[in-house]
Amino acid sequence: MRALISVSDKTGIVEFAKKLIELGVEIISTGGTKKVLEDADVKVSGISDITGFPECLDGRVKTLHPNIHAGLLAMRSNSEHMQQLKDLNIETIDIVVVNLYPFKETILKDSVTREIAIENIDIGGPTMLRAAAKNYQDVAVVVDPKDYSVIVEELEHSKEVSLGTKFSLCLKVFEHTSHYDTLIANYIKKENNDNNLPETFTMTYEKVQDMRYGENPHQKAAFYKEVIRDKGLLTSAEQLHGKELSFNNINDTNGALELLKEFEEPTVVACKHSNPCGVGTADNIYGAYIKAYQADPTSIYGGIVVSNREIDEKTAEEINKIFLEIVVAPSYSAKAIEILKSKKNIRILKLRNIMQKQDENDYDLKKVAGGILVQTIDNKLLEEDNQLKKVTKREPSEQEMKDLIMAWKIVKHTKSNAITIVKNGQSIGIGPGQVNRIWSCKQAIEHAEEFLGKDSLKGACLGSDAYFPFSDSVETAAEAGVTAIIQPGGSIRDKDSIEACDKYNISMLFTNMRHFKH
Repeated sequence: MRALISVSDKTGIVEFAKKLIELGVEIISTGGTKKVLEDADVKVSGISDITGFPECLDGRVKTLHPNIHAGLLAMRSNSEHMQQLKDLNIETIDIVVVNLYPFKETILKDSVTREIAIENIDIGGPTMLRAAAKNYQDVAVVVDPKDYSVIVEELEHSKEVSLGTKFSLCLKVFEHTSHYDTLIANYIKKENNDNNLPETFTMTYEKVQDMRYGENPHQKAAFYKEVIRDKGLLTSAEQLHGKELSFNNINDTNGALELLKEFEEPTVVACKHSNPCGVGTADNIYGAYIKAYQADPTSIYGGIVVSNREIDEKTAEEINKIFLEIVVAPSYSAKAIEILKSKKNIRILKLRNIMQKQDENDYDLKKVAGGILVQTIDNKLLEEDNQLKKVTKREPSEQEMKDLIMAWKIVKHTKSNAITIVKNGQSIGIGPGQVNRIWSCKQAIEHAEEFLGKDSLKGACLGSDAYFPFSDSVETAAEAGVTAIIQPGGSIRDKDSIEACDKYNISMLFTNMRHFKH
């Protein structure tokens, strides 16, 4: 029995090789792996001893040879194959242990150049893996050091690797090479500055953790991450306290972070079930938190709070007055951490670079039965020329303008149909996910009146994620006291809404851009 070993990740390889030798397996190896084994006094044959041809082109060509691939691909049950091997004086290879050049680790380095990345594309390794896996009936092929013990145990017990194990290892090979090739293709696509949606769509993810369950206890789930530089993304967060995140925790926290990244001033976003329930901006993070909390003190309970500034002692004391699932911030004062950790069940996440946004060429994916919907991310707030169109007689005041932009930021990240109402840097009413816009409008108004009183709506600003099909939302908002509106425009009945605004002395801006979120 012969084993070919050529690994980039040399974890456990010496111990594994020594076990194989004890079990009577002859070892063939290449380059750096051969040196590591020889330095550990493992008896090993060089690849050139088998091929009769020297490694060349700086190691680019060493295993691409019939003496290797015929030994991998020959079917032992095929008498013609075995006779050809005998005639050609080629021996079979029964175990292949290969993992590939560190392409992923290379492209994640900040200083990587295209030339270095391309040089770290493995050619011979994937070829050997695919050949061995294709002939899984006769060849055990290992890409994961975790499987070394499986091979040793089965050889010790029955002198061979079982067919079931070899088929499972075959699957791991094709998952491994598919992942590897997809990383390469996606890297080259980005290098080519190609932001078009491709004719064939391939992406690859790596498991972060298995979840206890999915959206509901009867559903299985896991959390995967893209292979990218993930500064500022939830996948790079450091958990400082609390039990592991659930499926819903991750989904909801991601939604809160997407909204938070729209703001530069001190801001706190409170989120529940993927929708914002309170947003506050102020001169300091304590003031921002108070505004976010007071916007909806009912819904924030058991929710998620994200902050774009350090959480200080004073803010931590306020946070601890209620039950929250998760708090995320770029940093915490020592005293704040001590205060927050006094609550057993809160999850505390530290996310450096919390304001760093996604790559503008990233995708948003939605799975449907039998397919997948792919779109580029909604990475704009307004059109690049930022030309808001005033369509009413009255101009918005300076404060109204600030609140209109804030309302527009919030409504962008609220489930459609969405209405948000803002006043003095605070969300005071949010109406998400209704099947018609007037219901969302009424819901937002009702929330503001319930938690902050009817007077809170006087001089407030309203944002709508899409146009008003009728003037009823304007009339309802005017009756509540709203004085400025921001919406995309584009309805065949825009004139009705504009006339209603002028009637009630409301200022209205058109963005000519909508932000549906489904």
